[in-house]
Amino acid sequence: MVKEIERAGIPVVHMCTVVPISMTVGANRIVPTVAIPYPLGNPASTPDEEKELRRKLLDKTLDALSTEVEDQTVFE
Repeated sequence: MVKEIERAGIPVVHMCTVVPISMTVGANRIVPTVAIPYPLGNPASTPDEEKELRRKLLDKTLDALSTEVEDQTVFE
């Protein structure tokens, strides 16, 4: 589905915990996340740490969304 949305001219960022799977499905912009059970957080963190982590992931995702790519790109 990611490829079809991109083909329609809408940029897509795939946030994932297992990058090779995203590569296999053809995602062009890939942002690695934290862990399989908690991709966008860490329940052991304090609320402030959690907010900072999620903000960093969101900023990275927005940067990826606004970046032109030719090939599959992982935004570390």
